[in-house]
Amino acid sequence: MRFSYAESMINPEFYLPLARTCEESGWSSFIVPDSICYPAESSTEYPYNSDGTREFLEGKPFIEPFSLIPAMGAVTKSLRFTTFVIKLPIRHPVLAAKQAASTAVITGNRLALGVGTSPWPEDFEVTGTAWKRRGKRMDEMIEVMRGLFTGEFYEFHGEFYDIPKIKICPTPSQPLPILIGGHSDAALRRAARIGDGWMHGGGKEELGDLLAKLGAWRSEYGRANEPFEIHVISMDGYSVDGVKRLEDLGVTDAIVGFRDAYAPGPDPETLEHKQSCLKQFADDVISKI
Repeated sequence: MRFSYAESMINPEFYLPLARTCEESGWSSFIVPDSICYPAESSTEYPYNSDGTREFLEGKPFIEPFSLIPAMGAVTKSLRFTTFVIKLPIRHPVLAAKQAASTAVITGNRLALGVGTSPWPEDFEVTGTAWKRRGKRMDEMIEVMRGLFTGEFYEFHGEFYDIPKIKICPTPSQPLPILIGGHSDAALRRAARIGDGWMHGGGKEELGDLLAKLGAWRSEYGRANEPFEIHVISMDGYSVDGVKRLEDLGVTDAIVGFRDAYAPGPDPETLEHKQSCLKQFADDVISKI
């Protein structure tokens, strides 16, 4: 089992010392979420917190992932960084490939690219991209990005994107895992069909039911025996016995945080408190697995 620290919307000065503490304490990775803006008006519900509101985002410092990860990578040597998740369809695939490849190279292949479609139509409206058929568009984007990650000349002619023969440089020296986030059947099918893994967003749905669907579709697509990462938010991740239960379900990565990121208002915790939580969890759980 690997352990990923979930922290975001905090004092930006905290990130680098927290990354160092994670690595020194034996954590595997640092989770980095994505949010581009906060709309003045929205009627859309957020699917992963208890009341569906997005007010928890207002006034919170949200650092762009491809800017933050290289900074944390510069002060660590082995810590992995996982985007959770990049809202892929509001970006262009060539630009997204360039950003991801550059970040993977600069961190020494320590990036895992978690991607999703975003639950909020406003993200699409403000970036001038279509909300409809966003999943199909994301399928094409992943194909384009993987083609460009090879470092060879690549072209693509699809329904949504028409890319002439190009290549990008540099590209990662190891495969860059693409992890699919989301709880919908479409997201689970996409993860089973083309993903290198799946990222669970927490929420009210039963984890066992989601994993059962995921496993069935992986078998349907003939991928049941391929390497596959499963990143999960669960209260079981906070105890040794619980972690063993997650391992029995096939979970590879437990996502663990120590505060309610959905609480409105500024984060009241000090850097020292966060570091203490990281070290205590490492002593109580990570060291015993």
